[in-house]
Amino acid sequence: MELERMNPEGASEAPEEEKRDDARSCCVCISCDSFHETISKWMLPEDTRGTYLERANCIPPPIFILAISVAELTTFIYYAVWKPQEQWMTLDSSIWDSPFTYRPDKRQEAWRFLSYMLVHAGIQHILGNLFLQLFLGIPLELVHKGHRVGLVYMAGVIAGSLASSVCDPLHGLVGASGGVYALIGGYFMNVLVNFREMIPLFGVARLLIIFLIVGTDVGFALYRRFFSPTDAPIVSFVAHIAGGLAGMSIGYVIFSSFDHNFIKDPRFWVSIVAYLVFVAFAIFFNVFFSPANQ
Repeated sequence: MELERMNPEGASEAPEEEKRDDARSCCVCISCDSFHETISKWMLPEDTRGTYLERANCIPPPIFILAISVAELTTFIYYAVWKPQEQWMTLDSSIWDSPFTYRPDKRQEAWRFLSYMLVHAGIQHILGNLFLQLFLGIPLELVHKGHRVGLVYMAGVIAGSLASSVCDPLHGLVGASGGVYALIGGYFMNVLVNFREMIPLFGVARLLIIFLIVGTDVGFALYRRFFSPTDAPIVSFVAHIAGGLAGMSIGYVIFSSFDHNFIKDPRFWVSIVAYLVFVAFAIFFNVFFSPANQ
């Protein structure tokens, strides 16, 4: 009899628990759908938003942007704390001696053309780059996934170091600005082409905020290049420009190919050929004509 009395109670509790679980799931789904709808308005033109919302999910999460940000922050903390500095505004000798920093006298260590993105010249430098790449990179990766965002980011990093080695051949280079500006360049080319469709309410204000941050960051790079002490590591404004150009070409094509394979887009191969011609020229210049060879 006890079992007979217990069964109805258990049966009545189970549906209530299921209802609570369903209600929680419903709230999560509504919140998630609202989040993805907002992302789609910022990142995509109107004719592709429906496709994104049909397959939108947070799996995989924006692993690339988060991982590269953690790597850069960890490297900064290592050089700022483990190798103590008098202050964090500018990190001098430890950064210059880092095996990651791009240095003209160590150009034969080819990894430095890529690894320089991990080291930063000071607290303002890394905070500016982290803010920009997280603020823009996470939504971009949610929409376009990590392999596309990673390709654009790395194209900007490599373009930044190669352009700096050609246009500013006697100075070192640190910072992830080449990759960050590649993301910015790709995104804003899409905004420019699809301005009326991609800018929702208060979108202009968002653009102005990002331009303000970009202007501050470039201003800081110009300061360190032309007015800071000569023994301080250089934050080259050339890397900003080259990264932005890489984003405005390769990044634009990739980010505008949301609903189809960018490999089949002729614009992608045109931009890749132009990029490879630039890379070949930069390598040739560094081997035979760079003033750093003397």
